[in-house]
Amino acid sequence: MVTIKSTYLGELRTEEIHIKSGNKIITDAPTDNNGKGEAFSPTDLVCASLCSCMMTIMGIRAQKYDIQLQGLDAEITKVMSASPRKIAKIKIDFRLQKTNASEEQLKMLKDAALTCPVALSLNPDIDQDISFAF
Repeated sequence: MVTIKSTYLGELRTEEIHIKSGNKIITDAPTDNNGKGEAFSPTDLVCASLCSCMMTIMGIRAQKYDIQLQGLDAEITKVMSASPRKIAKIKIDFRLQKTNASEEQLKMLKDAALTCPVALSLNPDIDQDISFAF
């Protein structure tokens, strides 16, 4: 079953439509690669997908053990290599100010994040530099 419909809009821009919900994402080539940089680039979405997947998996575990994750946030830095042009490194810094989790539960959440489906699907040549401030 089709999950996403993608359309090239011209001028290095695409539109993706999630079939079930109708939600849309626009991508634009970055300014350093002939684009306007007016939307997420495809490689930005890869980085955002990694972070989102990690948060989702931590959320699933947190629900199971009644751990509070509200307020969990992250900053994502993408590092590109020039030749060949590809993602060389994804740096994600997670922060959580308040939680009711024990140290053991926090370790469980971190381990879950590091083994999320996106993390396991990315090329092992991509450096996944993940830190947790909680």
